[in-house]
Amino acid sequence: MAGLEIRPLTAADEAEWRRLWTAYLAFYETVLPEEVFRSTFARLTGEGANEFSGLLALVDGKPVGLTHYLFHRSCWAINNVCYLQDLYADPEVRGTGIGRALIEAVHARAAEAGAPKVYWLTQEFNATARRLYDRVAVKTPFIVYQKNV
Repeated sequence: MAGLEIRPLTAADEAEWRRLWTAYLAFYETVLPEEVFRSTFARLTGEGANEFSGLLALVDGKPVGLTHYLFHRSCWAINNVCYLQDLYADPEVRGTGIGRALIEAVHARAAEAGAPKVYWLTQEFNATARRLYDRVAVKTPFIVYQKNV
């Protein structure tokens, strides 16, 4: 896509990041308290080696998408693996390659870090995103279980 830039989040991006992440959370019918927003943004823009990282997709300078990812250890590999936690593109740019570009940017960072894989989850009903994911990755047979404590 012409005019597309993928770059790391900076402190100056907080307002646009909040707009995009709020829309992402709304898709999943989720509302989070302000302290989670503050903590998450601080983590995404922090310098910690084991913190989440964030990327923004911009078209002609306007933020239109985001992704959050984390490198972590695995008992099944020597090098860290990469978990892509959140991926979002504004509805008006879906189908233009923004999601794919964000995924590829995470893949590039994982390759640079020597991570053997990037993985992510989505809800079964997320058909639009799953069409993209089916083109860029392999669906595994794993089922996710969760117990809130």
